[in-house]
Amino acid sequence: MVSLSPLSLHLLLFFHFTLTNLCTSQNTTTEYLKLPLLHKTPLPSPSQALSSDTHRLSFLHPHHHLNSPIVSGAPSGSGQYFVSLLLGTPPQPLLLIADTGSDLIWAKCSTSSNHNHQNLNPIFYPRFSSSFKPHHCYHSSCKLVPNPPHSHCNHTTPLHTPCHYLYSYADNSSTSGFFSTETASFNTTTQKTTSSLSFGCGFWFSGTSFNGAQGVMGLGRGPISFSSQLGRRFGNKFSYCLMDYTISPPPTSYLTIGGSQNDDVVLSKMKFTPLQFNPLIQSFYYIGIKSISVNNAKLRIHPSVWSIDKYGNGGTIIDSGTTLTFLAEQAYRQVIAAVKKRVRKIEIPSPTQDFELCVNASKLSSRSRPSLPRLSFELVGKSVLSPPPTNYFIQTAEQVMCLAIQPVNSENGFSVLGNLMQQGFLFEFDRDRSRLGFSRHGCALP
Repeated sequence: MVSLSPLSLHLLLFFHFTLTNLCTSQNTTTEYLKLPLLHKTPLPSPSQALSSDTHRLSFLHPHHHLNSPIVSGAPSGSGQYFVSLLLGTPPQPLLLIADTGSDLIWAKCSTSSNHNHQNLNPIFYPRFSSSFKPHHCYHSSCKLVPNPPHSHCNHTTPLHTPCHYLYSYADNSSTSGFFSTETASFNTTTQKTTSSLSFGCGFWFSGTSFNGAQGVMGLGRGPISFSSQLGRRFGNKFSYCLMDYTISPPPTSYLTIGGSQNDDVVLSKMKFTPLQFNPLIQSFYYIGIKSISVNNAKLRIHPSVWSIDKYGNGGTIIDSGTTLTFLAEQAYRQVIAAVKKRVRKIEIPSPTQDFELCVNASKLSSRSRPSLPRLSFELVGKSVLSPPPTNYFIQTAEQVMCLAIQPVNSENGFSVLGNLMQQGFLFEFDRDRSRLGFSRHGCALP
């Protein structure tokens, strides 16, 4: 699950979320949570980003154990985001990894009665919260989480048997505990608001992952994710805008939970494509690609390359936790050939073995010299995503730019539009209408 070099690779791999503003649109009464994404440095190198992405996708790609829960890629090192959350009554501060590749919200919990408020690595103490309540094992919510093998539910006595969960991660880390309900608090400049959340209270966890965080906030498409639970209150949609971090000083990026705060001009410029549904993998945000063009020349890629088969393989997801873009092998080869043809005068060997196509950037500095080719993705719904070349060419060395697209290294894998390809666009995930909206206006453009 778990989205470049410190000098020039402008990606948003690591952020620290702070929940600061519960906003009210000037044009409507719709409330929404606006979360600033603060850039954290140093960023990994392009090769490190590729390694992390490959590791992440190896666990996100479907396997044929269809009865097993999808594991999260959060601890794999790629695309980690952090969100500060106040949980409990009175509120206890926690730092959680925000993971677009999983659904479960969980926090490290302690049964101790010694609550140290000065603890620099805090965990959640349920006995100090008056609003903490485990779900019963036969509550309908308990069916939404993976249960440990041989877990027993007592239906015959009035004793409250809590709902046990067991959740596994890509690097064999795991968490287990009680699936519970708790009150989350959001501090704002004008008010404090609360919301009830179902989450995993993890009394047991193993592995060395989570990078100092106290748990994980799942942002996937499933019913128990943070975006699903908060979306019911705030309009059942969320959006984000990932800005270009080559700009100095870097502009602020945002994740917004809830109804659209965009003005009429932004909405009028927005294009839409339906969110696709994969019945075997329901956590991810799939979109439908119809074709790819290079400098307006459509590539000959068979439509079956983009389809989801009966085993849940294939298709394309949009993922803020993956940095680079990954395309099915057949599509990748077509893109490489088309781009090579148009940059042959400035093509140079890659400084590493990680990128197949690189160019001499010094020869792009004049209007009279060659320009980088333009990619465009025709999506289902007659919409076209046309990112600028800086979204798919990255600087890997001085005066060297490489194509930041990779082949999918799995026969049963899916294509991924990563966060570099998304930067400079406002993306709105409308869950009620099952569609993805996108626009340069409201993000990179006024």
